[in-house]
Amino acid sequence: MKALPHPRDGAGTAVLGVLAFTTLEMTVLTTAPAAYRPAISGALLGAAVTAFALLAVVLRADRKATRQARRRVLEVMDTSSFTARALEGFPMEAVRPRLLGPSAPSLNHLYTAWAFAARGHDATWLVRHLGLPADVARLLTDAAAARLRD
Repeated sequence: MKALPHPRDGAGTAVLGVLAFTTLEMTVLTTAPAAYRPAISGALLGAAVTAFALLAVVLRADRKATRQARRRVLEVMDTSSFTARALEGFPMEAVRPRLLGPSAPSLNHLYTAWAFAARGHDATWLVRHLGLPADVARLLTDAAAARLRD
């Protein structure tokens, strides 16, 4: 299940704008006199293409910003911070089968996620900021919570 666009980002605003604009277009077209409909249709078609192009630009910028944010998060955690103590309790046996798939995350990526999970970040945060699959993120956060309980 895909989450709805976040209300503070441009994607949600752009989608609502396109929907409102489409409704306005249909209302204008149906209430216009028959003689003016071809000209109005042409103008509305041009406006719709422009709106679609703007939506595409906003969505592309949103994806680019998300990728850059993930890159910055991963840069904060370099491999030198993966000491034996920091990786204590890492669920290697549970994670090992998930490392074999075609789009599997790297072991360093999982170590980074573990470090954040051990510091109290939840599975949703790991999915959003590190791009992990939800099941892997839950596995890491559950293991980190169990480590804190012990």
